[in-house]
Amino acid sequence: MPIEIIISVIAALVVGGVAGYVIFRYVLKGKYKQMMRSAEKEAEVIKEKKMLEVKEKFLNKKSELEKEAQTRNQHFQQTENKLKQRELSLNQKQEEQNRRKSELDSQQTRIDNEKKLLQIKQEELEKMQLQERAKLEELSGLSAEEAKHRLVEAMKDEAKTDAQSYINEIMDEAKLNANAQARKIVIQTIQRVATETAIENSVSVFHIDNDEVKGRIIGREGRNIRALEAATGVEIVVDDTPEAIVISAFDPIRREVCRLALHQLVTDGRIHPARIEEVVQKVKKQLENEVIEIGKRTTIDLGIHGLHPELVRIVGKMKYRSSYGQNLLQHARETANLCAVMASELGLNPKKAKRAGLLHDIGKVPDEESELPHALYGAKLAEKYKEKPDICNAIAAHHDECEMNTLLAPIVQICDAISGARPGARREIVEAYIKRLNDLEAIAMSYPGVTKTYAIQAGRELRVIVGADKMDDASTEALSGEIANKIQNEMTYPGQVKITVIRETRSVAYAK
Repeated sequence: MPIEIIISVIAALVVGGVAGYVIFRYVLKGKYKQMMRSAEKEAEVIKEKKMLEVKEKFLNKKSELEKEAQTRNQHFQQTENKLKQRELSLNQKQEEQNRRKSELDSQQTRIDNEKKLLQIKQEELEKMQLQERAKLEELSGLSAEEAKHRLVEAMKDEAKTDAQSYINEIMDEAKLNANAQARKIVIQTIQRVATETAIENSVSVFHIDNDEVKGRIIGREGRNIRALEAATGVEIVVDDTPEAIVISAFDPIRREVCRLALHQLVTDGRIHPARIEEVVQKVKKQLENEVIEIGKRTTIDLGIHGLHPELVRIVGKMKYRSSYGQNLLQHARETANLCAVMASELGLNPKKAKRAGLLHDIGKVPDEESELPHALYGAKLAEKYKEKPDICNAIAAHHDECEMNTLLAPIVQICDAISGARPGARREIVEAYIKRLNDLEAIAMSYPGVTKTYAIQAGRELRVIVGADKMDDASTEALSGEIANKIQNEMTYPGQVKITVIRETRSVAYAK
């Protein structure tokens, strides 16, 4: 019984499992088919959407391409129209050129015909002239060449007689009026130019705020003032004059360097030998720049353009030179203005005359000593810096040291004399004094081993600085005696001259 039940149960379970599997498979297959149908529907929907999107994009792209094609067609149409217009214009020009060419050909043909007619007429005229000439020769008994020669000789003699009488009349009239006219021109020129009286001195005064500064300038045992005198080549007089120090030297540039150096040292407050040498070198460079600036201002004031920079510097340097006590730059400006006025009176170029007047004394401020007279040396400088030949000749000839080739030369000579000869312009004594001091320094500089020379104390003392590496102590003693003998034999001077030879050894090191 139990076994049958168990078998029945097992059989029921097997039948139920088979039936359940069949039912499950049926249900699953139905769901699969349902899912496939829904998926197909969705795919169809998506397909339709995509197709619509593609169609829309296609239509948009098509419309864009159509617009672009239309734009290009319009551009091509415009280009074609322009080409047609150009072609039409070229055709018109070609027709115009053909028409002109035909006109020119016709004109050329007409001209050729006229030339032929003229040639024929010219030949006929020459034949007629030959016939007339033969008849005249037959009637007069002279050939044409003989008649021409006689006529020319007669006219030449008559012209010579008339010209000589005309020249004599002009010369007589010029002799009567020349002196009066020349005096009139000179007086008018002088009256039209305002002059200044400028006399150079050999001393400059440096003003100080109080007398305590004098002690600092002198320094301990006088070392500061000795260093300043050695660096600048001047004599500094510190006496009882209140709030003033006197700087004495014949060279205005040295005095100016010393004055400016003193001003900077007093303002700065640091006064010692090393600082003095530094400031003096700095002031010399500043003075060089100032010289160039003075030259530029002078040329601008006078309206002179295109001057070489080196000539501008020489013109500026004139401020610190004097000629017989007259400031050289003031003399040059005065001469330039006089030359311009006189050239205008004579109907010449006033600008060129003013240029020659300004440059006529540049030979008095040379950078290096020259054996030539200052007029010839100035002309050499002007020629070197590309000045025109007539200006160079005016500079060279203003003291009659070469021949005058242009009218500028006598004008410069006359105006130079007017500027120098007017009352109060010059002092002969100062110029002779400065020349004596220059000669003193030149004698000392002629010896080998001498680096610097300074004439001080109005020429009563000559300080000579020699190189320590070029001369020993014994040689310095011999040098002072040689210089003294040469000065005694070659120069004339009042009193006596003290020659001081200084040999200084320096050792310099730098702490880094």
